Amino acid sequence: MASPQIEPLPTSSNSNKRLILAAQISFLPTGVLTTVLGPMLPILILRWALSDTQAGNLFLVQFLSALVGVQLSGVLLVRFGYRLAFLSGLLLMAAGAATLYAGSVWLGMASVAAYGLGLGFIVPTDNLLIAEISSTSRTSAVTVLNFFWGMGAVFCSLMVAWAAAHRMLPVFFGSVSVFLVLLTVVAWRLPFPAAAARSDRGPSWREQTKNPTVWLFAAVFFFYPGAETAVGGWIGSYVARLSPQAAHWASLMPAFFWAALTAGRATGTFFLSYIPERRVLRAGYAIAAAGIILMLLASTLPEVVLGALITGLSFATLYPINVARLSQRFGVAARSLGAVMFSLAAVGPAVIPWMVGAISQATGSLRAGLLLPLGASLFLFVIYLREW
Repeated sequence: MASPQIEPLPTSSNSNKRLILAAQISFLPTGVLTTVLGPMLPILILRWALSDTQAGNLFLVQFLSALVGVQLSGVLLVRFGYRLAFLSGLLLMAAGAATLYAGSVWLGMASVAAYGLGLGFIVPTDNLLIAEISSTSRTSAVTVLNFFWGMGAVFCSLMVAWAAAHRMLPVFFGSVSVFLVLLTVVAWRLPFPAAAARSDRGPSWREQTKNPTVWLFAAVFFFYPGAETAVGGWIGSYVARLSPQAAHWASLMPAFFWAALTAGRATGTFFLSYIPERRVLRAGYAIAAAGIILMLLASTLPEVVLGALITGLSFATLYPINVARLSQRFGVAARSLGAVMFSLAAVGPAVIPWMVGAISQATGSLRAGLLLPLGASLFLFVIYLREW
């Protein structure tokens, strides 16, 4: 099945550079809010007296809201182009960040739903925008974009730990909200690509489902984000239960994972020029599985840190590669098909971390729950043993 090709944009190169910069900067707070439940989870469990199942519900709320956002963004991208979805995502994230730590568990849930909805708008919009307008390698461009996301994730873990120690969490979340509002104002006049002409949109996603490759992409977009979120989201709580001494490091632990992932993305654009993408994907999932196994077998904090670093480095380029492959394979049609794929990328992080909490609650062992991201990594390794 032939894929529609992306036509060069009529905007100037300088305009594209400004738009790319705005898209990259927007992924800093996106990384903060996507991963904020990881370092905040031990704090919120104590603040709101949550069980593991109830704590897992926070992930469910965030990513089911993101699912709704992805569906809405898919409609907006096809009909109106990128501008409305991009700006709406920033404002929704600002609203959620401003109220997350302001009151009861129910207000917290509403705040998580608000920023989750915003994430559903901004994540697919930003990824597909960069893949579409970049004049260089799509994979490299998306990898650099997600490097900014990783910087936001690392910054989040460090700032939550610092702000909690100094009783300044409301100030931190308020600052994130103000930054998002200012970014919205700046991005308002940037030259976003227009909506694709109806004749250029290619087959509908329902017609695309007859292509077996679509189902393979669907599996990847469900299991990979779910595994990544489960590891980053639960590692702090896992360390908190390892020993009384290790518990002091709980809020900082996600920073090790996200720092490794970010460092991998910083260097990924270099080695992707020399190593075939499929080989990177196979090695990434295999080594990530080994890193998770090391964490599950660990009895000391340094062993968990080492496992987190290995897993984060291994995961680094996997998501950007798959986003770039989706854009390359389907062209402009990726705007509509992307709504389905990024929906799955919201369902996976909703379901898998929630199941980790439910299994932990049922078995009394968070290790048992973390077998899920291990299984997901192994499954994806098997998928990439074949060429597609």
